[in-house]
Amino acid sequence: MDFELPAHLPALLERLDAFVEAEIAPLEGGDNARFFDHRREIARTDPSTGAPLPEWEELLREMRRRADAAGFLRYALPGDLGGRDGSNLDMAVIREHLAHRGLGLHNELQTESSVVGNFPMIFMLRDFGTPEQQREWIEPLITGQRGLGFGLTEPQHGSDATWMESTARRDGADWVIDGGKRFNSGLHRATHDLVFARTSGNPGDGDGITAFLVPTNAPGFSVDFLWWTFNMPTDHAEVTLRGVRVPDTTVLGEVGRGLEVAQSFVHENRIRQAASSLGAAQFCIDRSVGYARERHTFGKPLAVNQAIQWPLVELQTEAEMLRWLVRRTAAELDAQHHLEVSHHVAMCNYRANRLACDAADRAMQVHGGLGYSRHVPFEHIYRHHRRYRITEGSEEIQMRRIAQQLFGFGKPKR
Repeated sequence: MDFELPAHLPALLERLDAFVEAEIAPLEGGDNARFFDHRREIARTDPSTGAPLPEWEELLREMRRRADAAGFLRYALPGDLGGRDGSNLDMAVIREHLAHRGLGLHNELQTESSVVGNFPMIFMLRDFGTPEQQREWIEPLITGQRGLGFGLTEPQHGSDATWMESTARRDGADWVIDGGKRFNSGLHRATHDLVFARTSGNPGDGDGITAFLVPTNAPGFSVDFLWWTFNMPTDHAEVTLRGVRVPDTTVLGEVGRGLEVAQSFVHENRIRQAASSLGAAQFCIDRSVGYARERHTFGKPLAVNQAIQWPLVELQTEAEMLRWLVRRTAAELDAQHHLEVSHHVAMCNYRANRLACDAADRAMQVHGGLGYSRHVPFEHIYRHHRRYRITEGSEEIQMRRIAQQLFGFGKPKR
């Protein structure tokens, strides 16, 4: 088995680092420094709503504009969309590398903005959208001229999406949607919301759910408030839909097959999420090792204490094992249908997200009182990556998928 990275990747990472140092890191200085010091959440957040402030989002847009002009932002997209057809393996390595650099504008955690864009919505529209929807949506989404929320979770239903209570019924040439969504991401600036609603079948059925591209200014569509979360600012909205009327052209994918749309979104996202968590964990481990070597207590380096060494040894061992599992799984995603390897994606996702939290927590402990402060980045890394143990399928859901394959409790439908 060949464990070497594809030949083009090391050189790409070098060019990427040079671009970040020359074009992106300087943006963090001057007046923008307020967004990156220990007061960062206050500087980024609208205190009246919890949403990101416009000037913070404009800085993110400038980062993406520079990355796009340099040819990095669209790396994972197909050539006809200005990309380089970057593979899942490429993206796993890149995402780990960027997270391993630590916090910064190059790979901003809370908004998941990066100089190498992660575009699950674009692939979703490519695979399920009509030609008209693709022309209308794809380029404006890449450039930020349009925003699309993701409305799957509900007040009474999270990972059990087949039991959702939002409904859509036909009324002439239109659909009428009623229901509610919780933690509906991106609604602070979205022009549309991708709303999933039951159109047929019974609660618990996988079929019968349909995805709709709903304008956020449609009558009856209400963004009630944004949830203030562990990591701020927030873009997670509580949404109510009361008799929202949309035409048939807003259906994304086949009527009744909306969960296929949702699954296509989460699988590519999960492996890249796992890679980012792995990179963040490695950053915490490396910083802790460095600090333990420099810090002297009771007349000797902190690093000589086995109580410091052994927890970091365990974390480093798990990081090494995960690195190869993530890369192998990413390569499998490039070669096979995503449902065929979803159990491996689940392994990567839940273990890497947990590792990031464990490594950040250990880094706080190694750094002592300083580690608990916001003057070092570990609490911010912990708060961000803690969400991934819940969102896009909790770690319990990931483990259930692994058990399904392990014990033969059924095979995912394709």
